Amino acid sequence: MPYLNKYILDKVKEGSFLKENVDELCWTLTAKKNYRPEKNGRTLPGKDAFRLWCLFNFLSEDKYPLVMVPDEIDYLLKKVCMAMSVELNCVELEDFISKDSVQQRGFTVWVFLELMNSGKLTRGIDADVVSMAIEEVYREIVGDVLKEGYLWKKGQLRRNWVERWFTLQPGTLAYFTSEDRKERKGNITLDRNCCVEVLPDRDGKRCMFCLKTLSKTYEMSASDTKQRQEWTAAVQTAIRLAVEGKSSLHKDLKLKRREQREQREQRQVAKEEELQRLRALQEEKERKLAELELLREAQKQAQVLLEEDEQRRRQQHEQLQQALEEQLREAEEARASMQAEMALKEAEAERQKRRIKELEEMQQRLEEALYLEKKARQDEEAFRFAQTRLLVEEEEKMKALMALQEEQEEYILQTQREKQELRQEMESKSRSLEEAQQQLEEVRANRQRVDQDVVAAQRKLRQASTNVKHWNVQMTRLMHPIGPGDKRSSGGSSSFSSFRIPTQRDPALRLLQPSEERGEESKENVQAGVGAEPERRLSQTSNGDMEIP
Repeated sequence: MPYLNKYILDKVKEGSFLKENVDELCWTLTAKKNYRPEKNGRTLPGKDAFRLWCLFNFLSEDKYPLVMVPDEIDYLLKKVCMAMSVELNCVELEDFISKDSVQQRGFTVWVFLELMNSGKLTRGIDADVVSMAIEEVYREIVGDVLKEGYLWKKGQLRRNWVERWFTLQPGTLAYFTSEDRKERKGNITLDRNCCVEVLPDRDGKRCMFCLKTLSKTYEMSASDTKQRQEWTAAVQTAIRLAVEGKSSLHKDLKLKRREQREQREQRQVAKEEELQRLRALQEEKERKLAELELLREAQKQAQVLLEEDEQRRRQQHEQLQQALEEQLREAEEARASMQAEMALKEAEAERQKRRIKELEEMQQRLEEALYLEKKARQDEEAFRFAQTRLLVEEEEKMKALMALQEEQEEYILQTQREKQELRQEMESKSRSLEEAQQQLEEVRANRQRVDQDVVAAQRKLRQASTNVKHWNVQMTRLMHPIGPGDKRSSGGSSSFSSFRIPTQRDPALRLLQPSEERGEESKENVQAGVGAEPERRLSQTSNGDMEIP
């Protein structure tokens, strides 16, 4: 129907066809497939079902599939019940609307016809009364009939009163000979130049009023004052609609109801949003109150923790005071032990001096010097290790003592004089330590001179072993003279090919090898000229010149 109304029926000229015939054609096509009246015990006549179908199409929303909102259903049923002069059964209507099928798919025309065929809303009412009420509502809403009924009309020529059936629509007032509307006797066009007035009673007629146009004045009489008032108001409404260019009163009312529903829904949505906002504010308020309560609890706990921390700090301060006193006593004990250690160091220095003198006396012979050097080196390493350990311990104790002095300066002001005395003692100890270090440097210088003597002895041993090898070669050459037929090799490089290397090494060489391994560090300090001298002499002996030491 929206498609037909928008694209086909609105383009047809007025009066060229009856819209009711088009509605009947659409009803015939759709009802055959969808309308099932036999499911219910009481069935509306086909004409009444068709008119209800037309009313539903008129009042439904303008979207496919056509669905009528519950407010429009309530409005239509109230119109029908008003035409029957009965009261609408709202309980039955609400029960039917609350069904799951209606809630899910909406109020379709076939669900509406099923409701009307059920007889719940028209229980105890005659079928003819229902049909008449449906026809009246159909003519009012679909046929745009504002009002219709019998009125007395005064003739224009003979001036006599005749009863006619009047039908009022927007822009026109038609009158017929009877209620069946088969013979039209006249049609009055309503426009902005028309007006309606109430007339006093005369000529035996009462409840009179007149309708004035530009050309004529029509006098009419109603049955009573109420009917006259209804007719005059209806005619004024028809004139107003004609002036405004509206062809249907109920279309305008439908749009107004829709706007009211939208405004009501908007107000409902705004109200729900306001409620949600209020709930959110309430929740925020409760959350903030909870947070405030938590903050109060946390503040109380923090106060308790602060008091506990203050008490614990006091206890730690007292313990630290006691620890400082303990450390002070330990420092005094460490000072006494350090003095004893310095005495031991002096005795050790004396022993070291005696050891150095013994080393100077033992430098006469090479083997004894090597043996004494090895022993002295071992003793020196042990002494150095012991001295290093003592120095490390001394440094650690000095660091500890300095830390104790700093703590004593911060926390104990009464011990200032004792700290000055301790500082003087530490300075005397440092001077003693510097004297011990100087003595150690003298020992190292003596050891270096011993190393140089050992290197010179090793050089003399190497020269002696070279001379022995040379004399061995000469002896071998003398013991094997050249015969008459022997030939001498021409190459100078093979002159020593017949030399015999003695298998038994010199005992001095056997002593030299381990001493060289042990004295590798001392050899590195020998100057380059010391090592080059034996090589030069060896080259001279290879050319036939022998140097005898």
